[in-house]
Amino acid sequence: MKPRLNRLFAQDGKCFDVAIDHGFFNEGSFLSGIENIEQAVATIVDAGPDAVQLTVGQARFLQRIPGKQKPSLVMRTDAGNFYNRQLPPHLFSHLIPDAVEQAVALDAACVVVNLLLLPGRPELYHESLRNVCALKPACERFGMPMMVEPLVMQPNETHGGYMVDGDLGKIVPLVRQAVELGADLIKADPCDDVTEYHRVVEAASGIPVLVRGGGLASDEEVLERTYAIMQQGASGIVYGRNVVQHRAPARMTKALMAIVHGQADAVAAAAMLREE
Repeated sequence: MKPRLNRLFAQDGKCFDVAIDHGFFNEGSFLSGIENIEQAVATIVDAGPDAVQLTVGQARFLQRIPGKQKPSLVMRTDAGNFYNRQLPPHLFSHLIPDAVEQAVALDAACVVVNLLLLPGRPELYHESLRNVCALKPACERFGMPMMVEPLVMQPNETHGGYMVDGDLGKIVPLVRQAVELGADLIKADPCDDVTEYHRVVEAASGIPVLVRGGGLASDEEVLERTYAIMQQGASGIVYGRNVVQHRAPARMTKALMAIVHGQADAVAAAAMLREE
């Protein structure tokens, strides 16, 4: 295990990473709740998650906070235009130059990169595959953990942007491919039947699996799904919009932390959300 992972996972081996990297994807609806990103980061940091996921341009709002107790930085390394509700003619996923060196300079604990499967767009899958392969040698050279995000999406023309395809038959092979490519962590889609999520964990072959939050959902659905997935062997979660676009981001962070670290079930976490 790369030593930097010790900064990402708590002593129980679990991690809650709050994603605030949505500005990398050129989709206006993603900016809701993080228009003032400095304030959004400060709110989340005060709630005490294990990590905060940011871009190279916005990591400063986390890393300039003094003290040793702040969350670890997970740095996004690829920008793209594939989340738009109306897909442009040319899709891309672009790996930023010298990504790992920039992450080291920012004292990141981990970098994250997509492995994209969008129906009918094999060129995007190929490009993201190249990104993973390009990132891996630099991660090994600098001892930087690489989180790969195998992302199975539904067709934009029928479901709009950013819709998770929860088909295990698609998720499991993509997760296994990410592991075969050298992922140190997996950030994987939730599946339609959460009682089957142990199959995703099994496909990861011992590599920690953090579960994506996916699209916006009700509090009840988010908390119940999180508890069920953690019971299936996941090592944690990476949630973005279901936290930063929540009416009370700090309380949602604390409620999810309690589930991830085994201190609460969905009912107890929901009670935490109601506390003032």
